[in-house]
Amino acid sequence: MIYSTATVPVNPAGETKLTREQAWKGLELKARDARQFLPPGLCTRCDVVEESATHFVREATIAGSDLREIITLEPQRKVTFFQTTGPREGAIINELFEDDAGELQLRFYCYTGLRGKKPNGPEEQAEQAQFDSEEKGYKAALLSTLKRTRELLAEGRL
Repeated sequence: MIYSTATVPVNPAGETKLTREQAWKGLELKARDARQFLPPGLCTRCDVVEESATHFVREATIAGSDLREIITLEPQRKVTFFQTTGPREGAIINELFEDDAGELQLRFYCYTGLRGKKPNGPEEQAEQAQFDSEEKGYKAALLSTLKRTRELLAEGRL
């Protein structure tokens, strides 16, 4: 199994301050259409195909892999992506919270496995290393999500 986590401040020094509501809106938009938030070309398709009062389902092609996810929203707090088809199975969570000093933080954590691969085998170990990578891992994804949220705010589209 793969477990990874990363936390970044929503409002580091020198950046346009985001409210919880603005940061949340960015997370919600990312859940509905990851193409706007991931590096160009990484996500080539992202469609909401089903919606209910408690969740929605999206189908996407990310890094060349087709996947289907059930996504739940806990407004202003947490987005959970349950990967139901694709190379991974498990859950990926993006969560807004205040730290002990009252500063807004964005945390990613996941608990996943690779379908059809040996648990803790070489493929999962490589995936673990990628998730934890400073440059290409989920910390970088959190930072790019906040950057894109600020851009949307500046464009008046948030």
